[in-house]
Order: sequence, then structure tokens, then C-alpha cells
Amino acid sequence: MITRRFTMLLLQVALAFAGQQLLVAPSVYAQDAAPADMAAPVDTAAPADMAAPVEEAAPAEEVADVAASAAKATEVVDNPYGLGALWAQGDFVAKGTLIILVIMSFFTWYIMFTKLWEQQRLMSQAGAAKNVWTAKSLGEGTSKLAKNSAYRAIAEDGLRAREHHDGKLTDNIALPEWVAMSVQRSVDGITSRAQSGLAFLATVGSTSPFIGLFGTVWGIYHALVAIGMSGQASIDKVAGPVGEALIMTAIGLAVAVPAVLGYNWLTRRNKLALEDLHAFADDVKAYLIVGMRVAEEKKAGK
Repeated sequence: MITRRFTMLLLQVALAFAGQQLLVAPSVYAQDAAPADMAAPVDTAAPADMAAPVEEAAPAEEVADVAASAAKATEVVDNPYGLGALWAQGDFVAKGTLIILVIMSFFTWYIMFTKLWEQQRLMSQAGAAKNVWTAKSLGEGTSKLAKNSAYRAIAEDGLRAREHHDGKLTDNIALPEWVAMSVQRSVDGITSRAQSGLAFLATVGSTSPFIGLFGTVWGIYHALVAIGMSGQASIDKVAGPVGEALIMTAIGLAVAVPAVLGYNWLTRRNKLALEDLHAFADDVKAYLIVGMRVAEEKKAGK
């Protein structure tokens, strides 16, 4: 009985030991296999991992190029010698000079566009005024013109002067002279309106270069002051004031050139438009005084 129990105890101990060995064996195998698994990437996976940075190098270069472009753009925007720096760093004299040039340029372009439109309208009215002489009478032909037509205003002033030549002051003036004076006064008023603004263009064209030159002199003065204060004529000390001087010169020329060209061009167009106006006024005076146009009067004289 005791032997049997002892035998059973030995079997239980053997089974327990065998079970413990079976549980420990997988963990020991995993610990032994780990170095082999870790060594595997050295033999096979390492070339693939080393090739990966080569494939990702292109996007990195693109990012670097974009960053360089952004840096260049920032340098252009933050140019210390540009127009923005001129306004930010300039004193009241430089800013005042720049404002004067900008105002002169604005009114130059405004006058050129408005005078061009007025001249075009006057030339188109000249074409319609030719139909006046095909009517039965001057009054009937005048009524067919537009109400804002300069040619209608001249004809109506002449008709009004002939019909209302009465009163104590006009008794001493002959009818032909009174009609001629009335028509000429109307022509002078239209001519004055047509030439208005051209004097401003001439003034801008002749003075804006000197205003820009004044800004140039002021910028050079600042450059000399910077040299004197620093004690050395380094480029970083004089680049700003000299750049300011050059910008002022360029702006003065940019304002003057369009003003001069516009003045000459508009003066030439004014001359052509007013020639037709004066010819019509002469025909109106001749018709109201003699009863026929200037051309018809010349033919009759021959």
C-alpha cells in the first residue's frame, strides 16, 4: 500500500516536471529565434530600407525650391530701395513732391480723355451742320440740329441778333456789324471752352521734370548727409537716398511726357475742329447780312 502510494507520487512529480518543461520550451525557442529574426533585415531588408530615402529625395528638393522662391519673393516685396521704401522712409518733402506729381498725372489723363471726347462730339456736329444749308431757311435748318450742338448755338445767336436789333444802345450799331459781333461772340465762347484745360497740360509738361529734379536733389542731399554722419561712403549708406533720387526723376519724366504729347495732339485736333466751326460762322454771318453763304457769294462775284 505504501509502495503504491509512493509510486503514484513519483508519477505525479514526473508529470508536473514534464508539463513545466513543455511550457518553458516555447519561450526559450522564441528567445533563441529573436536574434535570427533581427539579423534578417541586415541581409535582405536593409537594401530596400536604404533605397527609400533616395525615392523621397525629389519631394524634399521641390520643397527646398518652393522655399527659395518664397524667400526671393519676400526680398522683392521688402526691397529697401523701392517705391514702398521711398514712401515709408521719406520725409515730408519727399512725400509732398510725390503727391504733387501724382495729382498732376491724374489731372493730365483726366483732361486728355475729356477733351478727346469733346472734340469728337464737335467733329460729329460739324457733319450734321452741313445739312443746314439744304433746308428752305436758316431757321428751319437750325431747328434740325441737336439742342446741345455748338453749330446750333451760333446760328441761333445770329438769328436772334437780326430779329432783335432794336433799343437805344443798338441804334448806333448797324445791323451787319451787330450780327457779326453776336456771331463772333458765340464763336469765341465755344473756342474758349474747347481750349480750356490745354494750358494745364502745357504747364504740367514744362514743370513736372523740374519737380522731379527737385526730388532728385533732395535725395542726393540725404545721401550726402548719410555719408557725413557715417564717415564712410559705403553702398548701404547711400543706396537708399540715391534710389529715392532716381525714382523722383523717373516719376517726373513719366508725368511730363504724356502731358506734352497730349497737348500737341489735342491742339492739332482743336485746330481742325475749330476751322470747321469758323467756316460755318462765316457762312451764317454772310447769309444773315447778304442773304447767301460765303461760297455762293464768291461764285456770284466771279
